Amino acid sequence: MKTVGAFVALSGVLSATVSASVAPRASKVTPVTVKGNAFFAGDQRFYIRGIDYQPGGASDAKDPIADTAGCKRDVAKFKKLGLNTIRVYTVDNTANHDECMNALADAGIYLALDVNTPKYSINRAKPEVSYNDVYLQSIFATIDAFAKYDNTLLFFSGNEVINDDATTSCAPYVKAVTRDMKQYIASRKYRQIPVGYSAADVDSNRFEMAQYMNCGTDDERSDFFAFNDYSWCDPSSFEVSGWDKKVEKYKDYSIPLFLSEYGCNTNTRKFEEVKSLYSTDMTGVYSGGLVYEYSEEGSKYGLVKLNGDSADELDDFKALQSAFAGVKSPSGDGGYNSNGAASQCPSKSDTWEVDMGNALPAIPEPAKKYLDKGAGKGPGLQGAGSQDAGTGSTGTATAGSGQATSTSTSKPKSAAVALYPSTELSMAPFACGFVLLMSSLFGATLL
Repeated sequence: MKTVGAFVALSGVLSATVSASVAPRASKVTPVTVKGNAFFAGDQRFYIRGIDYQPGGASDAKDPIADTAGCKRDVAKFKKLGLNTIRVYTVDNTANHDECMNALADAGIYLALDVNTPKYSINRAKPEVSYNDVYLQSIFATIDAFAKYDNTLLFFSGNEVINDDATTSCAPYVKAVTRDMKQYIASRKYRQIPVGYSAADVDSNRFEMAQYMNCGTDDERSDFFAFNDYSWCDPSSFEVSGWDKKVEKYKDYSIPLFLSEYGCNTNTRKFEEVKSLYSTDMTGVYSGGLVYEYSEEGSKYGLVKLNGDSADELDDFKALQSAFAGVKSPSGDGGYNSNGAASQCPSKSDTWEVDMGNALPAIPEPAKKYLDKGAGKGPGLQGAGSQDAGTGSTGTATAGSGQATSTSTSKPKSAAVALYPSTELSMAPFACGFVLLMSSLFGATLL
């Protein structure tokens, strides 16, 4: 996300009570699942043809799914573009989203949703503090609010938390949140909505982060991995942009991979990359992507200019519409990889400062009750925030701790034991905060 507000940059992103027995809402879309390194809607390969949707921009945290009039205005434009997915960066987990989600479903459009908000997110400057039970309650409440919709495509557990080499030591917290979200979904008996991470456009550690999010036990592994990529700047090509080399690099990656943001605006945008992205040059490895962004918010990435009830189409809108119209997805399965095997965890290096193997912070003790009882009402966008609140993790978790299971205070059985912190406390997960503290002391720019 091309962040504008300093508070959002600092955060670095990582409804009413809904019970686990809520029945799925009937719709015209088929829930999407993961098979190997691809998404499928039923038996049909699903490629993300989408845009990033944040009216008001990154510095003005609003919930566009709760804005019924604005949503219905924009759904007409989504249909005209030929989209099947929108990404939303912020929602109010106390609001009602039925009308917009149903309008999207009627148009055959899915939602890729970031569960974090500026106030409730992992702060890369102090992840060991901001990973706490108050934070988890908020993101679990967001899951509750959207799990009932068939067109909830996936959840992002974090966005650009790691934005340089020094912050790679925050990776265990990102992965712990992903594990906790997957466990919450399973424990509340929701359908298996995919959970994964959106990485920044940082070439030095992007592949290591992809490996890391896909290594370890199944409960710890992401369901997908996405990254932002602005390296194809028209006029360009599959080879000139270097996208061919990325396909080669990720060819054995075993979970779905897609672009969470793309669309370089250095030159006039023609979206020539669309042709390659949905061709067999890439579909064996990639599952599409999301163009940045729908509305013009001062950064010259917008497809439309919003003006009250109208959305005026800009040149980029017409260019993307033409690009999508000229490209069909491959027939069949697109050459996907059905293997599904875990990656090897990356080794520590100058650009990857995680030397704790696959150990992750244990879920904070007070957050365990949400797995059994549900999160309850979320704080919405007006809550006090979580980054300096609540109780953090007190140790590292045993591998397999994210399995769906009871976490009552009575004596745990089998896998439930692993939910409790290991008696041997590894300090490695807490190194990130120290690195950034020292940077601050020596005058480093605040993240």
